[in-house]
Amino acid sequence: MGAPTTVPLSGRRAQAARNDRRILDAARAVFTADPGAPISAVAARAGVGIGALYRRYASKEGLLRRLWADGLQRYIAEAEAALADQGDPWTAFATFMRRIVDADTHSLTLRLAGTFTPTDELYREAGKAQALNVRLFDRTSAAGAIRPDVEVDDLSFLFEQLAAIRAGDQRRTGQLRHRYLALLLDALRTPGSPLPGPAPSWDELSRRWDTKPKFG
Repeated sequence: MGAPTTVPLSGRRAQAARNDRRILDAARAVFTADPGAPISAVAARAGVGIGALYRRYASKEGLLRRLWADGLQRYIAEAEAALADQGDPWTAFATFMRRIVDADTHSLTLRLAGTFTPTDELYREAGKAQALNVRLFDRTSAAGAIRPDVEVDDLSFLFEQLAAIRAGDQRRTGQLRHRYLALLLDALRTPGSPLPGPAPSWDELSRRWDTKPKFG
């Protein structure tokens, strides 16, 4: 029996898929620049009518959820690829860090945490990403490749620090992020002065997505 063939999308479905990708790419650019931007700004950047956008996403909240879901799926795929790498644990870990920086998933966290209410499914996906994080970190740590006073949840804030670096254009931004990632990787590997204070907890990281008003 021959290998299964992929059935190409019909012309209309292919166009819809292209429009959806344009909308998501535009939404990422618009909302990471200004989380308070209206959904009409996304339609304008994507070059689609507002009606076409609303046919796919009934609200800005729905669009933000889809963006976060896309980011989580990319993160999970990269973590799974790193865990599948049976070579040197540090090399697999460092490659994972570089790919996540390139994916820029943490710009969404940095800019959008607390601006919309995630669904239960999104929280489950976040939990899956965290479980993979722990497995990858523990494997690298067990190989003696990470300084002992670093914990897995330190990685989230390190990624966000790199995501905060923005220069005049995408190419220069990428160069600078990788420059400082190289410094961070050296710091993660080499023991130095004791780190002050405890690492962030998973609960602390998760609470930032809580959109309920905070009092007191």
